[in-house]
Amino acid sequence: MRIDLLAGTVYHPAVMPPHVPTILVFDSGLGGLTVYAELVKARPDARFVYAADDAAFPYGRLSEAALVMRVLAVMEALVAAHAPEIVVIACNTASTLVLPHLRARFSIPIVGTVPAIKPAAARSASRMVSVLATPGTVARDYTQDLVRAYAGDCAVELVGSTRLAAIAEAELAGAPASDAEIMAEIAPCFREAADGRRTDTVVLACTHYPLLLPRLERLAPWPVSFLDPAPAIARRMVELIGAPLLGHEGEEEARAVFTGTGAGDTLKAALAARGFTRIDTGALAFAMA
Repeated sequence: MRIDLLAGTVYHPAVMPPHVPTILVFDSGLGGLTVYAELVKARPDARFVYAADDAAFPYGRLSEAALVMRVLAVMEALVAAHAPEIVVIACNTASTLVLPHLRARFSIPIVGTVPAIKPAAARSASRMVSVLATPGTVARDYTQDLVRAYAGDCAVELVGSTRLAAIAEAELAGAPASDAEIMAEIAPCFREAADGRRTDTVVLACTHYPLLLPRLERLAPWPVSFLDPAPAIARRMVELIGAPLLGHEGEEEARAVFTGTGAGDTLKAALAARGFTRIDTGALAFAMA
């Protein structure tokens, strides 16, 4: 409160409302919803935009040069449209290749998603670790460097699945694959050594895969730890933009944006159940690179 001695009146200066951040979550499809779920827990007060570049899904079909150009172009449009305070790239394939280019282009914080090889090696008792990823992530130098840097004393099996991301998308849309189809994709993860040691840790190095976690756990031939990087990504986001604003939980909208045709009724219902109040399809008119 301030008193104006000349006018003899009492007035209160305007109080600016606290700023609620906009958080942009980006993936080639819907796998990033597993990361989004952890981000919402960490910042329930924030305004979220989930962007799925489904017009180019899966990213594994693109060359490295085309993928860099694609993600940069889509991100330019998304940042211009939504002015986020932070961007979370909820896609291993994009993160292992495009992060340096994104950070060079944009001044806002950008958090990536990379294979959780370091914590897997720290956790493994048998020293046998598998990394379940897309073929593109398996082939990246970034992934190979993580293995050399943090898992040199482990037997690391890199398993490139060609179908599991699409299977996860279909599961979310109400068209689940058979157990046999899933088992065919994950079977190479489970290794047994001559001395009796077995794989005890599997890194889920694609954000789509945790969508199938209950089935993965049920189909595993023996119990293993499946590592999901989403909680660590959420912690990193809070380090960069701060803790939630108390009293603002759940007040802001969550919006899903698709670059392509987007979602059918089943998928829209699944998105609505996750708190998305607005779903835009074809919001960004990009041709396939």
